[in-house]
Amino acid sequence: MTTIVATSEDDPVLAVVRFTSELAWADAGPEVAELQVTRLCIEAQECMITSRWLDLASLMLTSADLIVSRVSEKDLECIFTVICNLVTRASIPDEALEMAKLISAKVIQQPNDKPALRLKMLFNLYNLLENPYARFLVYNKALNLAASGKVTESIIPSFKNIDSFLQEWNIGKMDQRELFLTISNILKDNKSMAKDSFAFLTKYLATFSGAGEESCTMNEAKEEAVHSIIEFVRSPDIFQCDLLDMPAVGQLEKDGKYALIYQLLKIFLNQRLDAYLDFHAANSTLLKSYGLVHDDCITKMRLMSLLDLSSNDSREIPYSVIRDALRITDEEVEYWIVKAITSKLLDCKMDQMNQFVIVSRHTERVFGLSEWQSLHSKLGAWRGNIANAISTIQANKVSGGLQAMQGLMIR
Repeated sequence: MTTIVATSEDDPVLAVVRFTSELAWADAGPEVAELQVTRLCIEAQECMITSRWLDLASLMLTSADLIVSRVSEKDLECIFTVICNLVTRASIPDEALEMAKLISAKVIQQPNDKPALRLKMLFNLYNLLENPYARFLVYNKALNLAASGKVTESIIPSFKNIDSFLQEWNIGKMDQRELFLTISNILKDNKSMAKDSFAFLTKYLATFSGAGEESCTMNEAKEEAVHSIIEFVRSPDIFQCDLLDMPAVGQLEKDGKYALIYQLLKIFLNQRLDAYLDFHAANSTLLKSYGLVHDDCITKMRLMSLLDLSSNDSREIPYSVIRDALRITDEEVEYWIVKAITSKLLDCKMDQMNQFVIVSRHTERVFGLSEWQSLHSKLGAWRGNIANAISTIQANKVSGGLQAMQGLMIR
């Protein structure tokens, strides 16, 4: 049964078809232009009557593409608003998905021409779609457009919602990898967002489970695994990661080209300054080739060494131990303790009289599975203590109430 669709020149779709086709054929002469405009309007009406929305979108995009340089941004936005709204008329999700692909591909063709406007068009298209995967595809196109057109400031605020987006989109590992890596690269160009870039890079690496992964698939993560290690070592304010637990990073351990970089990561996460100095003495050229500055590495490694000392169960660290581990003078000990405190790596008290530090909290350099299990156990014990305390308070209240009642009865 054919669906009857009422059409008229008042319909915004037909109005846009006529407007864009008249401009597109304006240079061909009145007679040719009139024939072509009439033909396109008739084709558009037929598409609407037969509900061929994908064909209609294609027809409209062809004309719109020819007049981009001839109309104002306001007119162009109106044209694409009408075209994007066609996705709401699709009767099946697959048709809406194909229309979203077609429209978004056309929008990003010239990313350096009115990039902010083009990004706005994609956001509009995204909000009109109901198909979760179509939304993901459009968002991914928006990421690439923002990067190419240098308008990333318009899309960066949305990154804080990525976790909720992922729940909505329900995309597979391959799409997740592309998403995380694209976001990481966008943030990498903004120095104030280095930590966020590193966080998305580790999300990318975490998608490689190792189990059942083909060697070629794991190989594609090697360069990014190396990059993550270098970024961790270079960063002056990242002191914790779980890179050693990731198969994508672990594959470097026996790699002929990158084994030394993996060794460097282990030093920063598991060892102290003396191990780094020995490594630097043997591999200074390698470190320079990755743009690592020796003095910066020493600074970070001193703080890492102080964290390692703080993990001692006694929680008390003599100044002399800190001096020797950090290879500093007696006068510099308190400076480094204060630096660790201001970096929020330690909570501690300095006993200047007895020359030792009492640590109440420290950051774990590695926070992997074993650390999560330890935290779970501590939380369980904490809940148990709270429950016992509540039970004791309630029991004391009941006991006190009974005693009061007994006193009244005696009176």
